[in-house]
Amino acid sequence: MKYIYSFLFLLLAVTTTQAQNCDCSENFNFMIQHIKKNYVGFNDKVVKHNQQQFDHLTDSLQKEAKNTSPNKCISLCKKWLDFFKDRHMTMTFNAGLPKDSILYFFSKEEKTSWTENNFKSYLNNHKNSIDDIEGIWNHESNNFKYGIIRDSLIHDEFIGFVIKADGVFWTPQQIKFKLKKTNQTYSFKYFLARDHSNYPAKISLQKDTIDLKELGRFYKNAPPEYKFQLATNSPKFEKLDKKTSVLTIPSFDIALRQETDSLMIKNASALENTEHLIIDLRNNRGGAIGAFEKILPYLYTNPILTEGAEVLATDDNIKDGFEEIPTDIPEDVQNTLKKDLVKLKAHRGEMYLLYPVDTIRYNTILKKPSRVSVLMNKESSSSAELFALQAKQSTKVKLYGINSAGSINYVERVETQMPCKFFTLIYPPTRLLRANKDKANEGIKPDVEISMDVKDWVKFVKDYKL
Repeated sequence: MKYIYSFLFLLLAVTTTQAQNCDCSENFNFMIQHIKKNYVGFNDKVVKHNQQQFDHLTDSLQKEAKNTSPNKCISLCKKWLDFFKDRHMTMTFNAGLPKDSILYFFSKEEKTSWTENNFKSYLNNHKNSIDDIEGIWNHESNNFKYGIIRDSLIHDEFIGFVIKADGVFWTPQQIKFKLKKTNQTYSFKYFLARDHSNYPAKISLQKDTIDLKELGRFYKNAPPEYKFQLATNSPKFEKLDKKTSVLTIPSFDIALRQETDSLMIKNASALENTEHLIIDLRNNRGGAIGAFEKILPYLYTNPILTEGAEVLATDDNIKDGFEEIPTDIPEDVQNTLKKDLVKLKAHRGEMYLLYPVDTIRYNTILKKPSRVSVLMNKESSSSAELFALQAKQSTKVKLYGINSAGSINYVERVETQMPCKFFTLIYPPTRLLRANKDKANEGIKPDVEISMDVKDWVKFVKDYKL
């Protein structure tokens, strides 16, 4: 009986919390006012020629928010945030909350009546009539399993439902996605992310394999026998041959700086005997400028100008973006952040030049590497782009690939708790002095473009004749 009362108390507490704080209209209006006041790019993005469009979007979504349930509120808020086309802006679900409260929050999601057992019976009884996409699909990690069945109401559409997932954000029978078939091609009508917001997933079906690109592969019935490798942000150094080495940097997260620095020190001799160094920044979504200091000497030929930046020093930005100093980062970085905090507090309410333009100089120009190639793609963003801007100032360096993300107008990160404790609003407080110059939103253009038809970009760069 004690456990029943405990459960009922928890259920009541969660329901009360939702009723008081998770009204979508309340959270939507909080987001609007907070962004108008604290987002450093607001006055750059909302201007005379698009003011009417912005007002119409805001008014229509405000009306929609009044009838939007809390579990659909993130998707609605993201529609408004998408207006700014800023990769540093989003709304996220607070995954650190108690599991029971998360389960309850998503308990009203759309479900199917299919279970794994009755779905297996259906598949066995209709072997000769089912569509190629119908079946049980296992993720390569073995952590997720989805069933896909034809929609009984719409012949060319299919429902994807959960058979196995994390058991917190997603539970069995919840509908994860819906597909539409046109001729022999499948496309998502919608696909829901971990937080149940809409995610722009793309699908490719080849025999018994579904490829969801960055989300991984799914295999019908069971994945092949091999060990799934989880994606890692750890840097990697590899010798391709006597002349060429590859330095792969998946992230410039400041927490990984020590790992990157150690890798550079460990391979110093190999680096200084490498004629051609390829630095692979594909899918590197940034982090901090300080994370790539040990790399710069290997590409340096002349003084490097850094990018200056101003911070919108509102009370909210100082409190949510700068007051809490992480303890899991290098001590010298912590000390720098403490000094920055003092400066910002002395300039409350101002656009403060926290990061003036500087010049990086080294006493030595290394003979090797004599050629440095930086690889980037559309997912190379933020500090990865700032690295590319510094690197291209060297006569040793050429950029290869396609235009980068174009997310260096506004940088850094503020995380603000919204009225609903399940939601966090994220946006940048810092504006580069170069903002809106050189078409920064279009990304950094490479010196040498690589066609998307080229499968092995590293080999392309290795074999490219200057």
